[in-house]
Amino acid sequence: MDNNKNSLAYGALFIVCIVWGTTYFAIRIGVETFPPFLFAAIRQVVAGGALLLGLKLTGSLNMNKSDFLYQSVPGVLMVALGNGVIGWCERYISSGLAALILSLIPVFVVVISYLFGFDRRKPHLLIIVGLILGCLGIVLIFRDNLKDLANPAYFTGMLIAFRACLAWASGSVLAKYKIPNSKNVLQNAALQLFSGGMALFVISAFLDDYSELKTVTTSSIWALVYLIVVGSVIAYSAFVYALKHLPIGISSLYAYINPFIAIMLGFLFLNENLTGITLLALVATLSGVYCVNRGYQKMSKK
Repeated sequence: MDNNKNSLAYGALFIVCIVWGTTYFAIRIGVETFPPFLFAAIRQVVAGGALLLGLKLTGSLNMNKSDFLYQSVPGVLMVALGNGVIGWCERYISSGLAALILSLIPVFVVVISYLFGFDRRKPHLLIIVGLILGCLGIVLIFRDNLKDLANPAYFTGMLIAFRACLAWASGSVLAKYKIPNSKNVLQNAALQLFSGGMALFVISAFLDDYSELKTVTTSSIWALVYLIVVGSVIAYSAFVYALKHLPIGISSLYAYINPFIAIMLGFLFLNENLTGITLLALVATLSGVYCVNRGYQKMSKK
């Protein structure tokens, strides 16, 4: 039974690795003409609401007020302050760079878990090597972007993206170690999406320019539909399942894979830059993924 759960969990993680790599591309298209926080709010509330409705119709919904309150904590941190903020950032930085910044999530997760006492086990040497390689990949990418840091909007976009990374990592740690979860994984995912989306509506009311709605394109609408169905309903549910059944260091490894899917899509369809240094970063980061994965496997056998 445990082997079946592990297989399903790794399958869910594979879906997250692939699909969330494409979402940066879709977000970039969507926020070109759509107010970014409103775009994210509609995406997450519709996705969360659809999941809740499906659970209700199948008789699988079993929640109370405390369930909603508990799940709203990772919901606000990950969905609103993490994923939702990235759409705004992508108006100023490339989709590939946004994904690369969020590839720091496994680093933040390991550090937060250790500093706050959630996981004080001594990390395997391979995990440390893997995190270093992942960071090296990011450093190589930033080397290509140094000249752009003089642009205030670009620098602000990068800074906010780092804060979004911290918010997502914090939400992941809390969801793993501190938040009581029901056995219904889809219900947890639905409540997180819905609560995060409601928080984004509040943010949108203060920060969005609704006059942009007059010029929304068909491409932005289709991007929104894709993100609702594939990016949120399918992939976020898969992420919550993987987070529940896999070590947190492994379940956050998607953040290393996503950037390179985002970079390739940006290069092929959005004319974003791709250099030899970027390809070198790809090698470093994927090597880091392998090392972290092997390190956790070795620790779990002790």
